[in-house]
Amino acid sequence: MFKTILSCLALVAASVMPAAAAEPGQPAPAFDVKDVDGNSQSIAHYKGKIVVLEWNNPDCPFVRKHYGAGNMQALQQYATGKGVVWLTINSGAAGKEGALDEAKARQKVKDVGGHETAYILDPQGVLGRMYGAKATPHMFVIDAQGNLAYEGAIDDKATADPEDIKTAHNYVRDAIDALLAGKQVTVAQTRAYGCSVKYND
Repeated sequence: MFKTILSCLALVAASVMPAAAAEPGQPAPAFDVKDVDGNSQSIAHYKGKIVVLEWNNPDCPFVRKHYGAGNMQALQQYATGKGVVWLTINSGAAGKEGALDEAKARQKVKDVGGHETAYILDPQGVLGRMYGAKATPHMFVIDAQGNLAYEGAIDDKATADPEDIKTAHNYVRDAIDALLAGKQVTVAQTRAYGCSVKYND
């Protein structure tokens, strides 16, 4: 199993990771795109709200770890229940692992019981490169003023084993809770782990 994972993934946590396109404390890169339901999604539209960006590849074992255990859905539900906007983004290029069309993306969200606000396809990798997304999952939390407050891993257990979720420290939930309480995010940047984002060449 482990050899199979290594053959098709890049363990970003074990590599030298370039800085994100936007650093914590800086304005989050602006975008205005359509989601898989045809609705417009933009950072400007959600000014005044906390926004979470989740880079997704449904075929990645690290993504399946969190969705298979219900961990990602629970975090989505927790966040959106508190008024947080959650945008799931798939930057997989056509023909590469995890790439979906709109119909398959809508079905995937239904199948896993996703609670995101919207699912966005980014096959040209425009959003991914804009944010410097390297992994799936790679998480970004934007504060109500439109500044990047956190970027990096979902938690501190860089494995594909669902059992590790039980003892993991969840950085994304910490960031959300801090922002909701009007506090500064204590850990604003970590090294994302998972599969490499499957950008077009």
